Amino acid sequence: MVRNPKHLVLDFERTNTHQKGFYSASIELIQYSNPPRMNNPQVIVIGGGLAGLVSALQLSQKGVEVVLVEKKSYPFHKVCGEYVSNEVRPYLGSLGVEIEALQPAQLTHFLLSSPAGYTLQTPLDLGGFGVSRYRLDQYLYELAQQHGVSFRLQASATDIFFDGDIFTVTLSNGQTLQAPVVIGAYGKRSTLDRRLQRPFFEQRSPYLAVKYHLRTQLPKHVIALHNFSQGYAGVSAIEEDRYCFCYLTTRQNLKKHGTIAQLEAEELSKNPLLRDLFTNSESLYTQPEVINEISFAPKACLENHVLMTGDAAGLITPLCGNGMAMAIHSAKLLSEQILLFLRGQQTRNQTETRYTQLWQQQFASRLQTGRLVQRLFGQPVLSDLVVASLKHLPSAVKAIMRRTHGKPF
Repeated sequence: MVRNPKHLVLDFERTNTHQKGFYSASIELIQYSNPPRMNNPQVIVIGGGLAGLVSALQLSQKGVEVVLVEKKSYPFHKVCGEYVSNEVRPYLGSLGVEIEALQPAQLTHFLLSSPAGYTLQTPLDLGGFGVSRYRLDQYLYELAQQHGVSFRLQASATDIFFDGDIFTVTLSNGQTLQAPVVIGAYGKRSTLDRRLQRPFFEQRSPYLAVKYHLRTQLPKHVIALHNFSQGYAGVSAIEEDRYCFCYLTTRQNLKKHGTIAQLEAEELSKNPLLRDLFTNSESLYTQPEVINEISFAPKACLENHVLMTGDAAGLITPLCGNGMAMAIHSAKLLSEQILLFLRGQQTRNQTETRYTQLWQQQFASRLQTGRLVQRLFGQPVLSDLVVASLKHLPSAVKAIMRRTHGKPF
């Protein structure tokens, strides 16, 4: 029997000044508690991040047979700002997710700084919570197991073939799965994007992201965004008196300074708030988590009948701080349409058309706003001017937040 996830949340991660390790005994027992292996489920989910886990959870709770394919084993760290808007609370509650069991930080205010150290601070309309992906994804994984989702861990999808209303998915371990529905929830970039001939994949992206967990002394209710030349950094509290520190910059910026350590010392530290953060913080990672080729180019949420969700469907600029809530919301929209299809209440074409419409209505303008706002930052003189101006225009700050966030769902 799988134990309730809320009884395990305190055992996920142990990190201190001298030792880094993971409590894994209870997790190892759970790895083998999957239901009987399904090679012909109703839905195959490729990717076990937020969108994939939430889609699998909602569908399985409605009696759908789901197999989720994930290239890693839970729990694991991901490059992510780890801030979730409170707009997700009603929906997650309906799935039986007990957010407070994760012991998240409660975030109520937003702080923005320019490279020269000019700042503005404002309350968040809805507020949000901070929780590590290490903890949240593990929780959702265990909850999905309880509801019958079958997992294929440490395996990736290498090919997808659609014929006669059935998908055949080939895995890296040689196994094949078949199902009438496939969800693409594999994140920002994957070799599957090349197989599906997605246009954005052929375009080089200049962006990379770096993430740490820190011990530091900062207000726990504030999510901060600090600008520097060719990038910006977010920092906010998560569980257990820790802070997530994650920044976006360019390959050119890294190449100019040589190493991540030099980049942080010579460029990020020009912002006095970041300099203070580096001086008064302790990193809980031996090495930071780093990802490359982050593309904010428009994507399609449908590719060769594969239904995309989360970052695979579209990636909002981290500056807007709402990627996790968008991933969860897109999973909800998609799962509802898949249920109608599996129940025979709409055709495949109707399902694909309706999901595309809903996705565009809910997220297209947010992504566009994010891309426009990102152009205002990363250039020191312009960033200083924008922050100094916005400080006297609180209504403009509120408008930007509303255009990049949604309403409770």
